[in-house]
Amino acid sequence: MRVHTLKRALVALALALPGATIATVVAAPAAQADACYTWKRTLVRGHSGEDVRQLQIRVAGWPATGGIVRIDGQYGPETAAAVRRFQAAYGLRVDGIAGPQTFAKLYQLQDDDCTPAHFSFSEMDDGCGRGGWSGGPLPAAETRANALRTMWKLEALRHTLGDRPLYVTSGFRDTACNREVGGVADSQHLYGNAADVTSRTSSLCDIARAARGHGFSGIYGPGHPGHSRHVHLDSRRENNRDRTSNTTSWSAPDCGVGSAD
Repeated sequence: MRVHTLKRALVALALALPGATIATVVAAPAAQADACYTWKRTLVRGHSGEDVRQLQIRVAGWPATGGIVRIDGQYGPETAAAVRRFQAAYGLRVDGIAGPQTFAKLYQLQDDDCTPAHFSFSEMDDGCGRGGWSGGPLPAAETRANALRTMWKLEALRHTLGDRPLYVTSGFRDTACNREVGGVADSQHLYGNAADVTSRTSSLCDIARAARGHGFSGIYGPGHPGHSRHVHLDSRRENNRDRTSNTTSWSAPDCGVGSAD
């Protein structure tokens, strides 16, 4: 569990205060207290830039059912809709505008390495015990970025399931590891796009059904061969380097989740 610095806590408090403005917070000495990322302006439709891209990573788990949030740095209707769902889920004012209260909640949810509160890079990189992000088809930095987006989707899913723990049993695999565990040759685990998850409090069927509303385009659960003890979740639609790009595939027959293409 993370430990907040005093400065970081003060920034979150300042952002949450009624009437607080981005300009006021930026001008304060504590503006850079968040060790991961600090937003310096309210974001609305039509804005673009790195601050929008950082927001999109964190709301990637809040699209409409079957949808995704593209990480393109453009604040369009897709991003605004995801922000509205995020706001509604956390009891914030629902307006699709990323302002002080939205940022305050994101600061509360993220750790200093930009991962969400309940997931970590270490659990997303099992690597058959070898560690690291190299050895797959993508550069290590891109694989790690994919894993970060996956974790924010898992954080959204976890919240929908009542903020009860989800456990990642398999995340990124390098090519050698994927062969060792018998993964398919084009496994999304190779790209950092996938996580196999279990829970002690939610059924696998609950996970599989809920995941359709949190940006996952590959879902395999109970009833799909080899998935009786975990649910596989991946982001294949966002993987533009393999043959499954721009497709969705849901298969958990025992849960009433059929395939979708």
